[in-house]
Amino acid sequence: MTNHQPLTTNHMRVLSGIQPTGRPHWGNYFGAIVQYIALQDAEQAYYFIANLHALTTVRDKQLLSQYSLDAAMDLLALGLDPQKAVLFVQSDVPEVSELCWILLTGTPMGLLERCHAYKDKKAKGLAADAGLFAYPVLQAADILAYDSDTVPVGEDQVQHIEVCRDIAGSFNHQYGEVFVLPKAKVLDSSARVPGTDGEKMSKSYNNTLAVFEAANIQKKQIMRIATDSRPMDDPKDPQSDVLYLLYSLVAPESDREEMADLYRRGGFGYGDVKKKLAEAAEAFFAEARSRREDWQSRPDDVRDILASGAAKARQKAGEVLSRSQEASGLKGY
Repeated sequence: MTNHQPLTTNHMRVLSGIQPTGRPHWGNYFGAIVQYIALQDAEQAYYFIANLHALTTVRDKQLLSQYSLDAAMDLLALGLDPQKAVLFVQSDVPEVSELCWILLTGTPMGLLERCHAYKDKKAKGLAADAGLFAYPVLQAADILAYDSDTVPVGEDQVQHIEVCRDIAGSFNHQYGEVFVLPKAKVLDSSARVPGTDGEKMSKSYNNTLAVFEAANIQKKQIMRIATDSRPMDDPKDPQSDVLYLLYSLVAPESDREEMADLYRRGGFGYGDVKKKLAEAAEAFFAEARSRREDWQSRPDDVRDILASGAAKARQKAGEVLSRSQEASGLKGY
């Protein structure tokens, strides 16, 4: 067994990945992206476009390539600052794939068989490929490659961080202190966003409002949201109404309070609320949409940011890979 000094991190080192499987909707933004970006002021922050993970669902060459570039533009437009955070594409750091293999050799099958994504797909009778089965190990490699100690995740992803800790802990027990054990930072669940049908906003439910949708198209989508049939004069609980919950995400606080009072008093029409929601949404995302158009007009600048980010990520991942290779006997023979 190789003896390594125990690894410690004195500063927060954040890592998060975004799968390039389509354009972001309000649920992605309020439920995750805005919270990820708030963490970019950490000592070190790594954000990557998880295109290797996306290969389990996107099997179209042009589409995956376009989605990957779009995801980078979307993050930049929504406030990710490449001067503060390292932004890169996952497949541009081959060290992660090599580290994934090293971790796979010590990962028990039973651990992966218990993972939600694999179990859920199997239970539905869907074909689960080896990529989906090994997905948590690649995710562990993503995290461990940068000595990440903080991983912002939704509640449904906490299990994968626990799997990562198990895999890293087992390796450390076998070969010495090689990997930093990460902790999950569970995202604020109050940011869970209702879809246009009142269920959780999700592409799979076809109930989303896209962040970068043209304002006139989004207004039409909002005007089509179904509402209950209670008389206009009846007082209503704002917290139980999808229109108010969506409005509260994009309206200034004073307007939110005014709207909540209106609901409690009654005597209003949902059509008025929908118009106000559309106006508030247009104002809220106006700056981001303008920045998105700017990035769209200079894709080579985005590619330069991704290349620069990949170079920084490769340097760090190379150090960690080398550490694991020396510890396990793949180097130094």
